[in-house]
Amino acid sequence: MKRQTLIKNAKIVNEGKIVEGDILIEGDIIKEIDSSISVKSADITVIDAEGNYVLPGMIDDQVHFREPGLTHKANVETESKAALAGGITSFIEMPNTNPQTTTVEKLEEKFAIAAETAYANYSFMFGGTNDNLDEILKVDPKTVAGLKLFLGSSTGNMLVDDPKVIEKIFSSTDMVISVHCEDEATIKENLAKYKAEYGDDIPMEKHPIIRSEEACYLSSSKAIELAKKTGARLHVFHLSTGKETSLFSNKVPLKDKKITAEVCIHHLWFSDEDYAKKGSHIKWNPAVKTSKDRDQLLKALLDDRIDVIATDHAPHTLEEKNNPYTSAPSGGPLVQHALVALLEMHHQGKISIEKIVEKASHNPAILFDVEKRGYLKEGYFADLVIVDINSPWTVNKSNILYKCGWSPFEGSTFKSRITHTFLNGQLVYNNFKVLNVKAAKRLTFNR
Repeated sequence: MKRQTLIKNAKIVNEGKIVEGDILIEGDIIKEIDSSISVKSADITVIDAEGNYVLPGMIDDQVHFREPGLTHKANVETESKAALAGGITSFIEMPNTNPQTTTVEKLEEKFAIAAETAYANYSFMFGGTNDNLDEILKVDPKTVAGLKLFLGSSTGNMLVDDPKVIEKIFSSTDMVISVHCEDEATIKENLAKYKAEYGDDIPMEKHPIIRSEEACYLSSSKAIELAKKTGARLHVFHLSTGKETSLFSNKVPLKDKKITAEVCIHHLWFSDEDYAKKGSHIKWNPAVKTSKDRDQLLKALLDDRIDVIATDHAPHTLEEKNNPYTSAPSGGPLVQHALVALLEMHHQGKISIEKIVEKASHNPAILFDVEKRGYLKEGYFADLVIVDINSPWTVNKSNILYKCGWSPFEGSTFKSRITHTFLNGQLVYNNFKVLNVKAAKRLTFNR
């Protein structure tokens, strides 16, 4: 007999609706969803979710878990546990590790690590460089989430800056090409100006001026132009400016779009006013910009010009982050606090719970053709999260699960709490505790 769990009296959030009802999990799948389910079995586990919401687990399409090679900051095990605590049940990890994931051999090594140590469902992006087109063409699109190109340099420099190479890659693959867009020449020029004035100790609030709106817009508009010319399937990661939102459309449904966009939690939450207090702890690439940019990003998310919410979870040690501007790396840890931050925005009247689920669960599944995940549907894998939206708690050192041990949200009180996370039908997180249950699977793609 397969293991069974019955979740009773839940507010089930799926496909734009909230309905009260029960969910029966059998083995690793959702067996039944109905207004009332009763099962006569001595072995069934019953959870009364009275008053609480059940959401499909988030699919985070952009994380940096730092393994291999940078494991003093994080590793697949520690960060995937933090992800489960944050309601993220599936992650897609980036190629700028050490060594970089730019050969099929290195990609397979990462899959082997995740098969051993991941606590959440996993896949990876393959990295493009100025000289690895042959390797890109060897990748089987059914086995990997997609291709990642850095069109602006960031952590673990994998800059692709040869226009002929970029066009050739765009013309040669059917995979989703996800891009980091910042114009390198603009950034270098801005940085030189501030280094001449301040040396290495540039004030942190200059970060969005150095990695400016213009640097972002120049790069993303060029990438979109090229995608239109070549017919490439382009996904622009982590938009940070209001200006860029004008480049994207909501005229067709996501499944028919060739050019899509994403926004990350930090660009929806912080603004340049926060540098004074948070300093390098909110130093990301692309930079957190103005409150006007933040408002325009939210508007574009709500009207479907922006398709996906992700984290760009990118931990560094506190020691590294506390360096002067030019040597303090960009990036911060986010997977544990992404969903509760979005739910806080819901409490503030900025976004509905249905929209959060659409952008963080349904849409990544559509965009990357993820098989049988991202929804609460009969026959789908039972990746789901129970949330009490009125149970306040405060982020502090004692409840942070990231290996780096800090969070840009430290000191924040969130009204919502994730009480349970289920992964492939198994309870893997329960009230601030990640259980020692290995239920993770490699993501499969319906292509």
